Amino acid sequence: MKILLTGATGFVGQAVLTCLLHHGHQVHCLVRRPNALPPAHGALAFTGDVLDDTSLDRAAAGCQAAIHLVGIIRQYPQQNITYQRLHVEASRRVLAAAQRAGIRRYLHMSANGARSGSPSGYCDSKGRAEELVRQSALDWTIFRPSLIYGRQGAFTRMLAQQVRLLPAVPVIGDGRYPLAPVAVDDIAGAFVSALEQPDSHRQTYPCCGPDRLSYNELIDAVALALGKKPPLKLHQPASLMRWLSRPLQHLSFYPVTVEQIDLLLAGNCCDDQRWCDTFALQPTSLTNGLHQALEGFPWH
Repeated sequence: MKILLTGATGFVGQAVLTCLLHHGHQVHCLVRRPNALPPAHGALAFTGDVLDDTSLDRAAAGCQAAIHLVGIIRQYPQQNITYQRLHVEASRRVLAAAQRAGIRRYLHMSANGARSGSPSGYCDSKGRAEELVRQSALDWTIFRPSLIYGRQGAFTRMLAQQVRLLPAVPVIGDGRYPLAPVAVDDIAGAFVSALEQPDSHRQTYPCCGPDRLSYNELIDAVALALGKKPPLKLHQPASLMRWLSRPLQHLSFYPVTVEQIDLLLAGNCCDDQRWCDTFALQPTSLTNGLHQALEGFPWH
Protein backbone atom coordinates (compact mmCIF):
# COMPACT_ATOMS: atom_id res chain seq x y z
CA MET A 1 0.00 0.00 0.00
CA LYS A 2 0.91 3.65 -0.29
CA ILE A 3 0.69 5.21 3.15
CA LEU A 4 0.55 8.85 4.23
CA LEU A 5 2.58 9.12 7.44
CA THR A 6 2.73 12.20 9.66
CA GLY A 7 5.27 12.48 12.47
CA ALA A 8 7.74 10.21 10.69
CA THR A 9 10.80 11.88 12.24
CA GLY A 10 9.60 11.43 15.82
CA PHE A 11 10.38 8.63 18.26
CA VAL A 12 7.33 6.53 17.42
CA GLY A 13 7.30 7.71 13.81
CA GLN A 14 10.74 6.30 13.08
CA ALA A 15 9.70 2.90 14.46
CA VAL A 16 6.45 2.90 12.45
CA LEU A 17 8.28 3.95 9.28
CA THR A 18 10.85 1.17 9.68
CA CYS A 19 8.09 -1.38 10.23
CA LEU A 20 6.06 -0.15 7.24
CA LEU A 21 9.06 -0.41 4.93
CA HIS A 22 9.92 -3.86 6.29
CA HIS A 23 6.43 -5.01 5.28
CA GLY A 24 6.84 -3.66 1.75
CA HIS A 25 4.67 -0.55 1.95
CA GLN A 26 5.48 2.69 0.15
CA VAL A 27 5.42 5.63 2.53
CA HIS A 28 4.72 9.32 1.86
CA CYS A 29 6.23 11.16 4.83
CA LEU A 30 5.05 14.72 5.45
CA VAL A 31 8.01 16.42 7.15
CA ARG A 32 9.01 20.00 7.87
CA ARG A 33 12.69 19.30 7.17
CA PRO A 34 13.41 16.57 4.57
CA ASN A 35 16.98 16.11 5.82
CA ALA A 36 15.57 15.05 9.22
CA LEU A 37 14.21 11.89 7.61
CA PRO A 38 16.74 9.03 7.61
CA PRO A 39 17.46 7.76 4.08
CA ALA A 40 15.27 4.71 3.50
CA HIS A 41 14.33 2.86 0.37
CA GLY A 42 10.64 3.30 -0.33
CA ALA A 43 10.08 6.39 1.81
CA LEU A 44 9.30 9.64 0.02
CA ALA A 45 9.68 12.96 1.85
CA PHE A 46 7.12 15.69 1.19
CA THR A 47 8.07 19.04 2.66
CA GLY A 48 5.23 20.68 4.51
CA ASP A 49 3.18 20.84 7.66
CA VAL A 50 0.09 19.13 9.06
CA LEU A 51 -1.51 22.56 9.40
CA ASP A 52 -1.05 23.35 5.70
CA ASP A 53 -3.71 21.88 3.41
CA THR A 54 -1.65 22.28 0.24
CA SER A 55 1.28 20.20 1.47
CA LEU A 56 -1.09 17.67 3.04
CA ASP A 57 -2.90 17.19 -0.27
CA ARG A 58 0.38 16.76 -2.10
CA ALA A 59 1.60 14.08 0.34
CA ALA A 60 -1.77 12.27 0.45
CA ALA A 61 -2.18 12.01 -3.33
CA GLY A 62 -2.30 8.37 -4.46
CA CYS A 63 -2.30 6.92 -0.92
CA GLN A 64 -4.68 4.21 0.28
CA ALA A 65 -4.21 4.79 4.02
CA ALA A 66 -3.14 7.49 6.47
CA ILE A 67 -1.30 7.16 9.79
CA HIS A 68 -1.41 10.28 11.93
CA LEU A 69 1.19 10.37 14.71
CA VAL A 70 1.91 14.07 15.25
CA GLY A 71 1.66 15.15 18.87
CA ILE A 72 3.37 17.11 21.64
CA ILE A 73 3.77 16.39 25.35
CA ARG A 74 3.94 20.04 26.48
CA GLN A 75 2.88 23.42 25.15
CA TYR A 76 4.91 26.53 24.32
CA PRO A 77 2.17 29.11 23.69
CA GLN A 78 4.68 31.89 22.99
CA GLN A 79 5.88 29.85 20.00
CA ASN A 80 2.31 28.94 18.97
CA ILE A 81 2.98 25.32 19.92
CA THR A 82 -0.28 24.33 21.60
CA TYR A 83 -2.41 21.24 22.14
CA GLN A 84 -5.27 22.90 20.28
CA ARG A 85 -3.18 23.40 17.13
CA LEU A 86 -1.06 20.23 17.15
CA HIS A 87 -3.64 17.75 18.45
CA VAL A 88 -7.08 19.04 17.54
CA GLU A 89 -6.61 21.25 14.50
CA ALA A 90 -3.90 19.04 12.98
CA SER A 91 -6.15 15.98 13.28
CA ARG A 92 -9.01 17.89 11.68
CA ARG A 93 -6.82 18.81 8.71
CA VAL A 94 -5.32 15.34 8.23
CA LEU A 95 -8.80 13.79 8.30
CA ALA A 96 -10.04 16.29 5.73
CA ALA A 97 -7.01 15.70 3.50
CA ALA A 98 -7.57 11.94 3.66
CA GLN A 99 -11.17 12.39 2.57
CA ARG A 100 -10.18 14.69 -0.30
CA ALA A 101 -7.61 12.11 -1.46
CA GLY A 102 -10.13 9.26 -1.36
CA ILE A 103 -8.34 7.53 1.50
CA ARG A 104 -10.54 5.17 3.51
CA ARG A 105 -8.18 3.66 6.11
CA TYR A 106 -7.07 5.98 8.90
CA LEU A 107 -4.95 5.13 11.97
CA HIS A 108 -4.72 7.64 14.80
CA MET A 109 -2.25 8.04 17.65
CA SER A 110 -3.93 9.14 20.87
CA ALA A 111 -2.94 8.52 24.50
CA ASN A 112 -4.03 6.47 27.47
CA GLY A 113 -6.36 8.67 29.51
CA ALA A 114 -7.57 10.76 26.56
CA ARG A 115 -10.94 12.30 27.40
CA SER A 116 -12.71 15.39 26.20
CA GLY A 117 -13.38 17.57 29.24
CA SER A 118 -10.44 16.20 31.23
CA PRO A 119 -8.84 18.74 33.61
CA SER A 120 -5.56 17.91 31.85
CA GLY A 121 -5.17 20.03 28.73
CA TYR A 122 -3.16 17.23 27.16
CA CYS A 123 -5.80 14.54 27.78
CA ASP A 124 -8.63 16.90 26.85
CA SER A 125 -7.07 17.80 23.48
CA LYS A 126 -6.35 14.14 22.73
CA GLY A 127 -9.96 13.35 23.56
CA ARG A 128 -11.31 16.12 21.35
CA ALA A 129 -9.12 14.88 18.49
CA GLU A 130 -10.57 11.39 19.01
CA GLU A 131 -14.08 12.85 18.70
CA LEU A 132 -13.18 14.27 15.29
CA VAL A 133 -11.91 10.86 14.20
CA ARG A 134 -15.07 9.08 15.35
CA GLN A 135 -17.26 11.63 13.56
CA SER A 136 -15.49 11.00 10.26
CA ALA A 137 -16.71 8.62 7.56
CA LEU A 138 -13.32 6.88 7.40
CA ASP A 139 -12.46 3.34 8.51
CA TRP A 140 -10.58 4.53 11.56
CA THR A 141 -8.66 2.87 14.38
CA ILE A 142 -7.47 4.75 17.47
CA PHE A 143 -4.49 3.67 19.56
CA ARG A 144 -4.07 4.89 23.15
CA PRO A 145 -0.57 3.96 24.33
CA SER A 146 0.66 4.16 27.88
CA LEU A 147 4.23 5.36 28.51
CA ILE A 148 6.24 4.32 25.43
CA TYR A 149 9.87 3.36 25.88
CA GLY A 150 12.63 2.50 23.44
CA ARG A 151 16.16 3.24 22.34
CA GLN A 152 15.42 6.69 20.88
CA GLY A 153 12.85 7.69 23.50
CA ALA A 154 13.53 10.85 25.50
CA PHE A 155 12.09 9.34 28.68
CA THR A 156 14.23 6.20 28.33
CA ARG A 157 17.32 8.30 27.75
CA MET A 158 16.56 10.57 30.72
CA LEU A 159 16.15 7.69 33.17
CA ALA A 160 19.26 5.92 31.89
CA GLN A 161 21.36 9.07 32.22
CA GLN A 162 20.09 9.72 35.74
CA VAL A 163 20.80 6.15 36.85
CA ARG A 164 24.26 6.19 35.29
CA LEU A 165 25.44 9.65 36.33
CA LEU A 166 23.67 10.76 39.52
CA PRO A 167 24.42 9.65 43.09
CA ALA A 168 20.65 9.61 43.73
CA VAL A 169 17.82 9.63 41.19
CA PRO A 170 15.23 12.38 41.76
CA VAL A 171 11.65 11.14 42.17
CA ILE A 172 8.55 13.32 42.39
CA GLY A 173 6.37 12.26 45.29
CA ASP A 174 6.58 8.79 46.80
CA GLY A 175 7.28 7.06 43.49
CA ARG A 176 4.58 4.46 44.07
CA TYR A 177 2.33 5.54 41.21
CA PRO A 178 1.73 2.61 38.82
CA LEU A 179 2.97 2.44 35.24
CA ALA A 180 2.66 -0.12 32.44
CA PRO A 181 5.37 0.90 29.93
CA VAL A 182 4.95 -0.37 26.39
CA ALA A 183 7.75 -1.05 23.89
CA VAL A 184 7.83 1.24 20.87
CA ASP A 185 8.33 -1.69 18.48
CA ASP A 186 5.11 -3.28 19.78
CA ILE A 187 3.21 -0.06 19.06
CA ALA A 188 4.73 0.13 15.58
CA GLY A 189 3.79 -3.48 14.90
CA ALA A 190 0.19 -2.84 15.93
CA PHE A 191 -0.11 0.15 13.60
CA VAL A 192 1.21 -1.79 10.64
CA SER A 193 -0.92 -4.87 11.37
CA ALA A 194 -4.02 -2.70 11.66
CA LEU A 195 -3.70 -1.57 8.03
CA GLU A 196 -5.11 -4.85 6.80
CA GLN A 197 -7.15 -5.91 9.83
CA PRO A 198 -10.87 -5.21 9.22
CA ASP A 199 -11.77 -6.31 12.75
CA SER A 200 -10.04 -3.18 14.03
CA HIS A 201 -12.16 -0.75 12.02
CA ARG A 202 -13.90 1.84 14.23
CA GLN A 203 -12.20 0.47 17.35
CA THR A 204 -10.21 2.17 20.11
CA TYR A 205 -7.37 0.24 21.74
CA PRO A 206 -5.62 1.09 25.02
CA CYS A 207 -2.03 -0.13 24.64
CA CYS A 208 -0.15 -1.06 27.81
CA GLY A 209 2.82 -3.32 28.36
CA PRO A 210 2.50 -6.67 30.18
CA ASP A 211 4.32 -5.49 33.32
CA ARG A 212 2.78 -3.18 35.91
CA LEU A 213 5.22 -1.56 38.32
CA SER A 214 5.79 1.61 40.30
CA TYR A 215 8.02 4.46 39.19
CA ASN A 216 10.50 3.41 41.90
CA GLU A 217 10.55 -0.10 40.45
CA LEU A 218 10.97 1.24 36.93
CA ILE A 219 14.13 3.07 38.01
CA ASP A 220 15.46 -0.17 39.49
CA ALA A 221 14.60 -2.03 36.25
CA VAL A 222 16.57 0.52 34.23
CA ALA A 223 19.52 0.12 36.60
CA LEU A 224 19.38 -3.67 36.22
CA ALA A 225 19.36 -3.36 32.43
CA LEU A 226 22.46 -1.17 32.69
CA GLY A 227 24.20 -3.70 34.95
CA LYS A 228 24.02 -1.46 38.01
CA LYS A 229 22.64 -1.83 41.51
CA PRO A 230 19.30 -0.19 42.35
CA PRO A 231 20.18 3.46 42.97
CA LEU A 232 19.31 5.70 45.87
CA LYS A 233 16.17 7.73 45.26
CA LEU A 234 15.75 11.36 46.24
CA HIS A 235 12.02 11.84 46.78
CA GLN A 236 10.80 15.38 46.22
CA PRO A 237 7.45 16.48 47.73
CA ALA A 238 4.94 16.80 44.90
CA SER A 239 3.55 20.05 46.33
CA LEU A 240 7.03 21.59 46.31
CA MET A 241 7.67 20.49 42.71
CA ARG A 242 4.34 21.99 41.59
CA TRP A 243 5.22 25.26 43.36
CA LEU A 244 8.67 25.40 41.75
CA SER A 245 7.39 24.42 38.30
CA ARG A 246 4.48 26.83 37.99
CA PRO A 247 6.53 30.00 37.24
CA LEU A 248 9.20 28.14 35.22
CA GLN A 249 7.19 25.66 33.14
CA HIS A 250 6.91 27.96 30.12
CA LEU A 251 10.70 28.06 29.72
CA SER A 252 12.01 25.50 27.25
CA PHE A 253 14.99 24.50 29.40
CA TYR A 254 12.84 23.63 32.41
CA PRO A 255 12.27 19.86 32.37
CA VAL A 256 8.72 19.43 33.67
CA THR A 257 5.33 21.18 33.82
CA VAL A 258 2.70 21.12 36.56
CA GLU A 259 0.43 19.17 34.22
CA GLN A 260 3.11 16.55 33.58
CA ILE A 261 3.63 16.16 37.33
CA ASP A 262 -0.10 15.58 37.86
CA LEU A 263 -0.28 13.08 35.00
CA LEU A 264 2.73 11.17 36.35
CA LEU A 265 1.28 11.00 39.86
CA ALA A 266 -2.03 9.72 38.48
CA GLY A 267 -0.31 6.63 37.05
CA ASN A 268 -0.57 5.20 33.56
CA CYS A 269 -1.99 1.68 33.33
CA CYS A 270 -4.79 -0.18 31.57
CA ASP A 271 -6.28 -3.66 31.90
CA ASP A 272 -7.63 -3.88 28.34
CA GLN A 273 -5.28 -6.08 26.30
CA ARG A 274 -7.50 -6.52 23.23
CA TRP A 275 -4.84 -4.89 21.06
CA CYS A 276 -2.48 -7.84 21.54
CA ASP A 277 -5.18 -10.36 20.60
CA THR A 278 -6.48 -8.36 17.64
CA PHE A 279 -3.05 -7.85 16.10
CA ALA A 280 -1.56 -11.20 17.19
CA LEU A 281 1.16 -9.53 19.22
CA GLN A 282 3.22 -11.11 21.98
CA PRO A 283 3.93 -7.99 24.09
CA THR A 284 7.55 -7.42 24.99
CA SER A 285 8.38 -7.91 28.66
CA LEU A 286 9.92 -4.87 30.32
CA THR A 287 13.08 -6.81 31.18
CA ASN A 288 13.71 -7.82 27.57
CA GLY A 289 12.60 -4.47 26.19
CA LEU A 290 14.90 -2.45 28.43
CA HIS A 291 17.88 -4.70 27.67
CA GLN A 292 17.31 -4.13 23.95
CA ALA A 293 16.69 -0.42 24.36
CA LEU A 294 19.72 0.22 26.57
CA GLU A 295 22.22 -2.07 24.87
CA GLY A 296 25.44 -0.16 24.38
CA PHE A 297 24.33 2.90 26.38
CA PRO A 298 25.56 5.71 26.49
CA TRP A 299 24.51 6.52 22.94
CA HIS A 300 26.20 9.15 20.83
